[in-house]
Amino acid sequence: MRITCTILTARQHSGSGGNTLRPDLRSAATLGVSVLALASIAAPSLARAQDTDERSAEQAREKADGEFLGTIDIGESTRAIRTDTATPITSINREEIEDRQANTIAELIDSIPGVTIVNGSTPIGSGINIRGFGATGTYGTDQKVLVLVDGATNGSEELYRIGTQLFTDPLLYKSASVLRGTVGSFEYGSGVIGGTVILETSDAYDYLGGKTGFTVNQNLSGASNGGGFATSTTLAAMPSENVEFLANYSYRTSGNQEDGHGERIENSAFSLPSFLVKGAVHFGADNAHTLKASFSQTTTAERDKPYDSFGTTGGVFGNVDRDTKSRNLVVGYYYEPLGTDAINLSLVYTRAQQDIEQSYIPYSSPVFGEVGTPVTDADQRYVTSKVTLKNAALFATGSVRHNLRVGLEYIDKDRLDASSAPGGTDRRMAAFAVDEIGLFRGFTVTPAVRWETSNVKGELDDGSNASYTNEGLMGGVSARYELPFGFSVFGSWAKTRSMPIIDDLENVAYMNQPEKSRSWEAGAAFDRTGIFTPNDRFAIKANYYDTDLTDNTSYSGVAEVYLEGVEIEASYATPSGFYLDFNGNIVSGTQLSTGGALSDWGNLPQNTYQLALGKRFGDHLDVRWEGVLAEDLDTDGTVEQGYDVHNLRASFSPEVGFLKFLTFRVSVENIFDTYYVPALATRPALGRNFKGAVSVQF
Repeated sequence: MRITCTILTARQHSGSGGNTLRPDLRSAATLGVSVLALASIAAPSLARAQDTDERSAEQAREKADGEFLGTIDIGESTRAIRTDTATPITSINREEIEDRQANTIAELIDSIPGVTIVNGSTPIGSGINIRGFGATGTYGTDQKVLVLVDGATNGSEELYRIGTQLFTDPLLYKSASVLRGTVGSFEYGSGVIGGTVILETSDAYDYLGGKTGFTVNQNLSGASNGGGFATSTTLAAMPSENVEFLANYSYRTSGNQEDGHGERIENSAFSLPSFLVKGAVHFGADNAHTLKASFSQTTTAERDKPYDSFGTTGGVFGNVDRDTKSRNLVVGYYYEPLGTDAINLSLVYTRAQQDIEQSYIPYSSPVFGEVGTPVTDADQRYVTSKVTLKNAALFATGSVRHNLRVGLEYIDKDRLDASSAPGGTDRRMAAFAVDEIGLFRGFTVTPAVRWETSNVKGELDDGSNASYTNEGLMGGVSARYELPFGFSVFGSWAKTRSMPIIDDLENVAYMNQPEKSRSWEAGAAFDRTGIFTPNDRFAIKANYYDTDLTDNTSYSGVAEVYLEGVEIEASYATPSGFYLDFNGNIVSGTQLSTGGALSDWGNLPQNTYQLALGKRFGDHLDVRWEGVLAEDLDTDGTVEQGYDVHNLRASFSPEVGFLKFLTFRVSVENIFDTYYVPALATRPALGRNFKGAVSVQF
């Protein structure tokens, strides 16, 4: 991505009302801002933008209707580093989503520091681990990582040997963000220790650039390893500025994949059809009122496949036929009047539902004899509905500036009773407030608080009913100070509680024992243009974190967990197109057993370092090499071997004649066909994989 700053002059034009200035230039002309002053202000401001299209110069020229004087090109790397906040957050935009051609969300975000994937090349038996918490090889999740799709909570159930069940297609989304740790999580949920994954589906507005009309976007891709194929078709329409509509159908499939030794990776074949429909209506004065609605669905069918999606039990559970359907519904009302910054109101209803229908195939285990029922012959369904009322307000109290977000939330989880996944209801009420306070120039402090109460009900094995109520007050504070030359320091402290869950209804002690977590972080960042050459850009952010989990109920035989680590993100880019991206994750951790013994944390990921070197040739060609290095991991004498993997990627946009609508992408992942099994994974990673994609929009 390259940032292009456009320099324009304010020019009068004639109209029915006489000579006037366009509103967006009137204030500049009134104050007598010169072209040079405007450029000096715009350049550093735009340099901090996260997602600026290279063709924004032409668009800005048309909008301003002024005289075009030239552009300033500022180097920018593949992914923006958020040096402007104390919160450790990394975002992947739509362009990178298409470049990476990932099969799953886990595979898409595995290049973010602190994120470790479990079997990420397939949606079946995969999961996401952040900072040592999240997916495990026994249950799909430990409730310490939150996944939101347009605000709807997904993939959050502990389903024995099945996985997180986060079935969705990456091409449905315009962005994927990972907010690591606890301090930034309080407006999204409780019990978040590893982090929060925030997915936002595409809008018609994005495809059309805010202009009225109709467009079609088609993406086709294929992969050599497993004979993978994916197609994604999007129709976007804005018949007027008040109405927008989008429809997408995506289909992704793969045969059994192969590892670096050329051996078949069992249970890696899948087919994944998905669709999304989304619309919005804007009305009222200045279109201040908006109604939005979206519905998405993803399904998958497994026939005669192992019940154990992780493949860790040697087939003792036998095989099943399993159909999974995941659905998300989001309906929202938004009010943002132009006359005040104190109101940015939203009232949103979300419903995430997943149905798993499975039947076992009769099988006689040499260990357990006849298996299949009741564990493997159980249908499962869980529904999480939420109503969230939130307002964001910008205001000042004297010289102190505030960006205050407050909200109320009602959460209703309803789960069908099934063997190994007890049924019941979990109803919660929550209130939260986050206030970003600018005390003086360069210094910001952000306190956050969340209060939540939960009531879990269900029927016990003996036929009696049980009900447990818990509540907790949690929160934290972060602070950041930035010096004028681009250097900043920051730190944070936070505590949260994980409320008891439906799975533990039979355990009275666990149902009265919310898990507690405390974490603190500290770091520094530097972001500046013109370091070595005019208009080059260098950015770096390093963050140290220390996290303790106590009163544990999620991990058998473990009383407490202690983790600490360092995350690093850095980038350098020149206006001529050369760029470099680096990130690293160094982590260590121990666990205290219920018997009082200390040992290495069992879900510890490897230390990893990722480097990308690339070159852009104008607006047409982008070529880069990526390398991933993972260190050996020794946990109490058990060594997970380190590895290094290399990838090549290129994208080409001809932008001439009828080809100007096309973008071609090719890549080779794991160039040297390296065999490796990442820590936390339960099966080998993919061997060499050639990928190709073409996208067109007209």
